Amino acid sequence: MSRPSSLSQTQIDEFIQHGSLLISDCFTREAAQEITNRAFVRLGYDKNDPATWEKSRVHMPSLSGFDCAEFAPKAWAAIGDLLGGFERVHTPCHWSDALIVNFSDGVTQPWQEPSAAVHGWHKDGDFFRHYLDSPEQGLLVLVLWSDIETQGGGTFIASDSLAPVARFFAAHPEGILPNEIPFRPLIEECREFAEVTGRVGDVILCHPFLLHASSRNHSGIPRFLTNPPVSLREPMQFDRANAEDFSPVERVVLNALGAERYAFTPTGSRERIVPERAQREAAEKEIERQRLAKKG
Repeated sequence: MSRPSSLSQTQIDEFIQHGSLLISDCFTREAAQEITNRAFVRLGYDKNDPATWEKSRVHMPSLSGFDCAEFAPKAWAAIGDLLGGFERVHTPCHWSDALIVNFSDGVTQPWQEPSAAVHGWHKDGDFFRHYLDSPEQGLLVLVLWSDIETQGGGTFIASDSLAPVARFFAAHPEGILPNEIPFRPLIEECREFAEVTGRVGDVILCHPFLLHASSRNHSGIPRFLTNPPVSLREPMQFDRANAEDFSPVERVVLNALGAERYAFTPTGSRERIVPERAQREAAEKEIERQRLAKKG
């Protein structure tokens, strides 16, 4: 494995232990504001009039993308460190304006602390069959396009979900479709929960096995987030001849399985899936493009 270029050993150890790592100040507030201001136009909402915010939560399609390495080099350097070097990363790695906006979801309900009782715990990846070594998602990236205070719609994470998820996929070499993953039994094995807060420009790098869920936004302030995956050139490997060649992401899986090495061979075929959201996003893209053209 290439030597880390940006992260300290303490940071790498934190990621291996908890499955996530905060990288701060990865891009400017001005760059974020350009994206979020455009989002209000795309949605047909008045930024300064909450009465026009028709939906409490919106998953926006991608209209434009940009290279992570150019836009957020600090985050990109950390991504390389966690995945064992850029030679293992599928490039270019694109981020986009596919914003998940929580305007006021759950505001009429009592605040709910992060726990297994929260609805909607999951791991991302609705576009491929999941295996222990899946290359489609080497990392999950949470990109904060707005400040997020407590009770402001920040993502809930279960830091001890890595082991049950790893054990589940190790037991299913045939592969599992996204809608067949038993998230409820998996989250019920967890006891360590946290609420993600942060500032514009923060990026949280998450292990792909980290279970997470959305939270209620009681702040009155829209929360803007994207969650792009980082793909690998090849499947993860857990049986490397030299232990120093394991990436931190691979090391998380080995630790979760209690093994120094683990020979894994998929018995099913790798499969790409067209998610249900694809058709909806195609229709929304056209509507949003029309709004931008009318405004411009």
